[in-house]
This record gives sequence, C-alpha cells and structure tokens, in this order.
Amino acid sequence: MASESARPEILFDRRGVAGIVILNRPQALNAVTFGMVGALTRQLADWEGDPAVTRVIVTAAGERVFSAGGDLRALFDFGRAGHYQAALTYWRAEYALNALIKRYRKPYVSLIDGIAMGGGVGISVHGSHRVAGDGFVFAMPEVGIGFIPDVGATWFLPRLPGLLGLYCALTGERLGPADGVASGLATHRVASGRFPDLLAGLCGNGSVDALLGAFAEPAGEGPLSARRPVIDRLFVGDTVEGILAALDAEATGQAGNAAFAGAAAAAIRLKSPTSLKITLAQLRRGRNLDFAECMRTEFRIVSRLLLGHDLYEGIRSVIIDKDQAPHWQPSSLEAVSGADVERYFEPQTDELALPDELALS
Repeated sequence: MASESARPEILFDRRGVAGIVILNRPQALNAVTFGMVGALTRQLADWEGDPAVTRVIVTAAGERVFSAGGDLRALFDFGRAGHYQAALTYWRAEYALNALIKRYRKPYVSLIDGIAMGGGVGISVHGSHRVAGDGFVFAMPEVGIGFIPDVGATWFLPRLPGLLGLYCALTGERLGPADGVASGLATHRVASGRFPDLLAGLCGNGSVDALLGAFAEPAGEGPLSARRPVIDRLFVGDTVEGILAALDAEATGQAGNAAFAGAAAAAIRLKSPTSLKITLAQLRRGRNLDFAECMRTEFRIVSRLLLGHDLYEGIRSVIIDKDQAPHWQPSSLEAVSGADVERYFEPQTDELALPDELALS
C-alpha cells in the first residue's frame, strides 16, 4: 500500500462522457490541500472546454468522509511562522475554485456519502447536483476553532430555509441526509448501495436530471424539520447575547423545546466569542450581497483573523494538542465590541493583511 505522502491527493479520470474527480486523502479525512485546489481548478477548466465531457462527477476515497475541510495543520504552520501571504494564497485559490464551481456551465454532480465540512462543502455545495447517501453529514463547525463559516457560506447559509443556516453556523450542528435534502443543501437522496450503479449511469449519454430522478428516493423527515419554527423564533435576535438569552429562557420552560434550546445554548458557549459575533454579522449581511461580494467579504475577514489569536488557539486545541480546551481572547461575548467586529469587514486598510482584494474572474 502506498504511504499517504506517496498517494496522489486527488485523482481524475474519464469514463464515457463524464469527468471523474476522486478526493484521495482518506487517511487525512480528505482534507483539501493547496495542491488539490490547484489541480482541481485546472482540470475543471480543461473539462469545461472539452465537448466530449458533458458532466463532472465528484467522489471521495475511503469510508465515512467526503471531505472534512481544509488542511488546517498547514495553515496553522504558515500563520505561526508569520507567512501570512502564503496562507492567504491558499484562500485566494480556494475561493476562486468555489466561484468556478458556482458558475460551471456543465452539470457538476457531487456524490456525498460521508462527512462534508468546511472546504469539502465548498467543493460540493456550489455545484448543480448534490446527492446525499446514507452517510451524508453536513456541518460548518468553524466557530469552534476561532474561524468563520467560509467557502461561500456567507452566500448559502442565509439562503437556507428560515434561520436554519444561522443555527448551523453558531452551533456547528450536523445535518443528516433528510435534513440535507429538506434544507436544499442536497438536491437528491439516493441509498448508498445504489451509488455504484448511479455513477455508472452518469457516465452514459443520458440526462443527468432524468437519471438522478430515477434513482432518487423520498428523503424522509429529519430531526430538525420539526424544530424549524423554534429555530426561526429563537435565532431572530440581532446579537449573539440576545439569541443566547432567548435560548436560555426556552430551556427553563416546560415546553418540548427546552432540551433542544439548552443544548444549542451550551454548544454556542463553547465557541470563540469573536468568531460568533463576526459570523452573525457575516450572515446578516450575506442575505443582501451577491455571490462575488460574499466571497470578497470572507476574504477580508480571513485576512484579519490570520493576524489574531483565536484561529491558532482553536486549531491547537482541536488538531495539535487535541485537549479540546481553547483559551479564547477575548473570553467573553461582552468583551467583543461592535467596533471590534466591524474592522473585520472593512475594505483594504492594512497593507500586510490585505494587499489586494479578492479577484474573481
């Protein structure tokens, strides 16, 4: 067996009329590296101009994981060494890839039968078709590592039904296949055992929509479907403190939503206070921005987070030392002012952090 370092990180194949992408770092949870971003960008551009390729299909090697995010260890090392521009180069390339997928002119079908988080969501959610297998799990848990939901989350999370996207962003909650389809994050539900036949069919000349329609099955009702009204009611606040107060009040009541509200409040209180406040402001603004401006907004935020404390502390606690005990700075929501949050959204002001705005062709 090839070692992880010798294994190609991403594989490309041609089968019939389909271009096949295989994320190929199963031992690293298919985390998306800079090399993978570049290779996929180049291959998608080639296939878009090739009339013999009529659709792209994205799959992943290994079991249980589609892609658990970006290469956090590499980004941690860049930042700790002071190589901020090298780290920003990764995000520039990744966000350009997200935009390429968003505007891709051919069907782009992601077969997701495992966990899709962070960068893995960015590779899939912007495509035309997202197929949820039995193991489908969606999450954007970035506030738990002192970061923000990015890869276009400023665009897609506010456009989920009601306030579900904000709930996912602040709590890091995971959605299974039923809730994935109900929310629109997934377009089709197909049993995992039928994925090989579906993949084979997609390589033929038939209509992608017709084939997926033939394979799709009812998604059923997910655990969050019944919670939609309470989510919309409790997450409507203009501040994180206000949302927590609403959740706390619900948790002390006698209604059937008390345990749900208490769990949501407890999850939020574990996250970076700075990230929570930025994320709330980010998603509120994202409702009124076009896709390109959403991506530029994320890039501005990230360029400032790289110069701060919480991102590195969050990665340290989860990935490096794995003690799950981050020490956030500031440690309380009250210590993060509106002015503190606003500076993350400002256009170019700091030559070191943001020498150029994000350019999307």
